[in-house]
Amino acid sequence: MPPASPPHGPSRPWLDRLVEPSFALRGVAVVLVLLELRAALAALTGAAAEPFDGLINQLWQLAGGQARDRAPLLMSLALMLPTGWGLWRLARQPFLDTPPRHVWAWLLALDLLAFAVTPALAFLVTVLAGLMLSARGALAFAALQVLLALALYAFLPTEAQRLEQAQGAMPALLTQGLWMVALYGLGFGLGRLTAAQADKRRWLQAVLAERLSAEQLHDEQLRYSERLGLARELHDLMGHHLTALNLQLQLGEALLARHQGTEAAAALGKARGVAEQLLADVRQAVSLQREHARIDLSAALQALAQGIESPRIALDLDPEAVRNLGPRSAHALLRCVQEAVTNAVRHARARHLAIQVRAEGPTVCIRIEDDGQGQGKLKAGNGLTGMRERLAELGGRLDILRQQPGFLIELRCPRDPETPA
Repeated sequence: MPPASPPHGPSRPWLDRLVEPSFALRGVAVVLVLLELRAALAALTGAAAEPFDGLINQLWQLAGGQARDRAPLLMSLALMLPTGWGLWRLARQPFLDTPPRHVWAWLLALDLLAFAVTPALAFLVTVLAGLMLSARGALAFAALQVLLALALYAFLPTEAQRLEQAQGAMPALLTQGLWMVALYGLGFGLGRLTAAQADKRRWLQAVLAERLSAEQLHDEQLRYSERLGLARELHDLMGHHLTALNLQLQLGEALLARHQGTEAAAALGKARGVAEQLLADVRQAVSLQREHARIDLSAALQALAQGIESPRIALDLDPEAVRNLGPRSAHALLRCVQEAVTNAVRHARARHLAIQVRAEGPTVCIRIEDDGQGQGKLKAGNGLTGMRERLAELGGRLDILRQQPGFLIELRCPRDPETPA
């Protein structure tokens, strides 16, 4: 029987790919650049085409040149390629998830290049700003776009804009302002909407990874319980019956010896020896089951790391540290690691996160480090407080080794805080 389709219908990877922010932005950037290149080549070959309305062409006309001169067209054409490359580079998914350092400088430089060629490309920069900056920063950038566009319209108008202004400066400027507010407001809205969806995707991804890692630990705990239950069953039932058999054989051996049953006594002696050996084997098996009834944390940590795309999680696991844990310690450590990863996803805006697990005698030491923005003044919330309480209950502790730049914490917990029965 084939697997059932999800409620929303069969999966369409190509359709999911089309609506990814990085793919969509890059596609629109390529289309716009190709259209501008086509217009530039048409103008160079003498075909009828509208002159470029970028800053280069407007400054050229202000200096006394003509709108269709080849010099400003060639300069615009030369700047178009780095503008397209900048749009392509900033629209990479890793940058959309975690903006690069000095993102404002990148956006402003790209914005100036776009305005120098044509304001049509500047709209994409506004969308990028909405994706990569905070809500206030993106709103400030969109307002800056509007002011810059209005300044160019007022002080460096094109031929068509001068004709509009000749009919009445204030109404034309007001109309242009409304158009600019609508245009760059749309770019701001698209960027923030996409950023909100990306945040929701990362959050859901982190929740799913936590669930998968918790299921891995739950399965390991179930195996632990089954092994422990089997060990108890062997000891309580088989051990009891074998002990009774041994006593009965001893009695039979004594009775037969009184009636001169030499051969029978020898046979009963062998039976007694076999029963004693069987009882010893059962006890040894029970001891081995108890010894190996431990929790392996590696599968849960790997499921957590593989389920999250951003930040990228690098695991460095000491086999001795993750394969021989008591169930309470394993549960507490996994919950603390999950909380640290969730904080990195929600607040740090980190690109990379490293989890190192080491064994230090009877203690397990876990270091979690990210390259995010960190916190200058740390105010412990429910997450850090809960982590400290979990570890303290087992005789462990949480230490914050670095707050900025990045965040580095260390978790310490006894391998098995439970008192043996």
